[in-house]
Parts: sequence; structure tokens; C-alpha cells
Amino acid sequence: MMFQVAALGVLLTMLLALVRAIRGPSVYDRILAVNMFATKTMLLIAVAGFLTERPEWLDLALLYGLISFVAVLAVLRFSKYGDLGSDDQVRP
Repeated sequence: MMFQVAALGVLLTMLLALVRAIRGPSVYDRILAVNMFATKTMLLIAVAGFLTERPEWLDLALLYGLISFVAVLAVLRFSKYGDLGSDDQVRP
């Protein structure tokens, strides 16, 4: 029962993050909301793993978290510089 309530709370915060991602006033607010949505998705995978008694889903949740972290860094770099590949924007 407690995990079902936790899953419902995570789904509610995912909905709020999705609303912020759509209505965000700036690009950085939207990126932050998408990052929060990815974090809550990771939490939902972990809670679903506990609900279904499949602890190996924690590995999937951690992998999803790492991939979303790298993706957010790439989107932030692209939004700042407009390019992902060139090194001439990086200052020593």
C-alpha cells in the first residue's frame, strides 16, 4: 500500500514537471523541468521494481539516470553554444 501511494505521488510530480516543461517561461526552466521529469521517471522505475518484486529494475533505473544526465548536459551545451562538436568555444 505504501509503495502504491509513493508511485501515485511520483506520477503527480511528473505531471507537474510536464506542465512546467510545456509552459516554462524560459528555455532553462524547460530544461530543468525535463531533467526533473527524467529523475521522477527513474524513481518510478525503482518503485515499480519494488512493487513487482524485481530488484534488477534498479539497475535499469540507474542506467536511465546516467543517460538522462548526459543528455541534459548535451542540451545545455547546445542551447548555450549552438553546437555540440567544436572545441573553439571552450576557454582555458
